[in-house]
Amino acid sequence: MIVTAEIFANHAGLLAGVEEALQMLAPLNLTVAALDEGSAVTSKQVVMRITGQYGVFGLYETALLGILASSSGWATAAREVVDAAGPVPVVSFGARHVHPAVASVMDRAAMVGGAQGASSILGARQAGQDPSGTMPHALLLMAGDTVRAAEAYDKLMPPGAPRVVLVDTFKDEAEEALRVAQALGGKLAAVRLDTPRERGGVTPELVREVRARLTQKGYGHVGVFVSGGLTPARIGPLVEAGVTGFGVGSYIAAAAPLDMTMDLKEINGEPVAKRGRIPGLTPSPLLTTRQTMASAG
Repeated sequence: MIVTAEIFANHAGLLAGVEEALQMLAPLNLTVAALDEGSAVTSKQVVMRITGQYGVFGLYETALLGILASSSGWATAAREVVDAAGPVPVVSFGARHVHPAVASVMDRAAMVGGAQGASSILGARQAGQDPSGTMPHALLLMAGDTVRAAEAYDKLMPPGAPRVVLVDTFKDEAEEALRVAQALGGKLAAVRLDTPRERGGVTPELVREVRARLTQKGYGHVGVFVSGGLTPARIGPLVEAGVTGFGVGSYIAAAAPLDMTMDLKEINGEPVAKRGRIPGLTPSPLLTTRQTMASAG
């Protein structure tokens, strides 16, 4: 028998995972319509409609819902961060907060949500980009000095890679920022502040001081990249203080999935529905056909 199933979101958010879901369904003899990746969706809005033999696609229901729910949750959180940051770019640093099997999926979803880069190699490549990141604290600790680490980093990195140097490892951040700027000069793109919670974290006051001291010494071109426990509420004041880039990890990675449900709405052309829901297809003019039974062979 031929059935039509609809997948809808149970909460408002940003839709992601559509392309992955379509790739999974591509070998099957089905007609599939869906919203565009990155669409803003409302509660109960249909995001995908599938028509075909239930025995052909029913086995994939759990996987489909998981792909769409998890990806949409990450994309929604990323959009919240991006909206808070305004014109300041956001890079997804969430890979270390999730299982490596899904890190690239999370990073790609974050970029659907508006992040301009991602730290995982595969996640960035899936979005057609190069991975983004900075030096680790381990490098500075092994070098034993911030300037020594910065000079080694500069020597080994490709010429086109931006030089972004951590300045919170050993001494006062403003002092270290000036030392690094004096050592690298015009090659230094930004300093990174990742001051731990034990030291109060990165504050707007710290950002203002670092930027002021760099500017006073003729290094106004040096940006300030901030990471470490960032949330939309924290980002706004940091933007006002002059931050030029954010690395956001846990807020995106820990996002709750955007709950999805799949219901059968027609069987052999006849409207059906479980109790409490309206039988028949839901008016969904924004859905576009992505796959047809004929083209699927």
